[in-house]
Amino acid sequence: MNTIKILLLIAVVGHILCGYCDCLLTYVPGGKKFDVKALSDNKKMAEAFSGMPLKNPLLSMLLGCLALFMCSAGYYGLYLWMRAYSEVTAVIMLVSVALFLIFGVAHHVLCGVAEWIYIRMGMTEEARGAVVKLFKDTSVTMIACYIGWAVFGIAMLVAVVAGYTDLPAWACVFNIVPLYLVTFPLRIGGMGNWCGAAMFLGLLVLI
Repeated sequence: MNTIKILLLIAVVGHILCGYCDCLLTYVPGGKKFDVKALSDNKKMAEAFSGMPLKNPLLSMLLGCLALFMCSAGYYGLYLWMRAYSEVTAVIMLVSVALFLIFGVAHHVLCGVAEWIYIRMGMTEEARGAVVKLFKDTSVTMIACYIGWAVFGIAMLVAVVAGYTDLPAWACVFNIVPLYLVTFPLRIGGMGNWCGAAMFLGLLVLI
């Protein structure tokens, strides 16, 4: 197994771990799922988070940082792989993934912090207001994270479809953009990370 394949394999594990961390924030023991729409209604939000232990957001934050560090190995591996075919595309991928990972870590930690604060403050209306303000004031982290993620996926998608690489055009399905667009309606917690794991697993076999 060459270096690039090892990096991709690390990213598969990283995205699976990060998906688990997302689920720690999204799913409450007992089967309840938090819906972001509940942010506007404290009664629904408190009902969603009733029974959520404080250890879940803490564990999600700590493991999430490790998971995203592991993911960075695979994205760097794809940059190294693409550099052999298109320097321009490779640089676009490197810059965009740096944007995704730097702001992605911040966004993931902030989500965990917001949930911890809400639960620790007793899930009151005041706590909900503090959490909503935190999200609004730090929304740049989420926006920058997803812009970087999308640009990375689009750049690689174009390169594969246009025939810049030695992969067949159909291999473009192993890409975070089409995978996410297809699975988004399912509204499953951590879906972006499950898509990332599927992308790296497919490319691990094909590259």
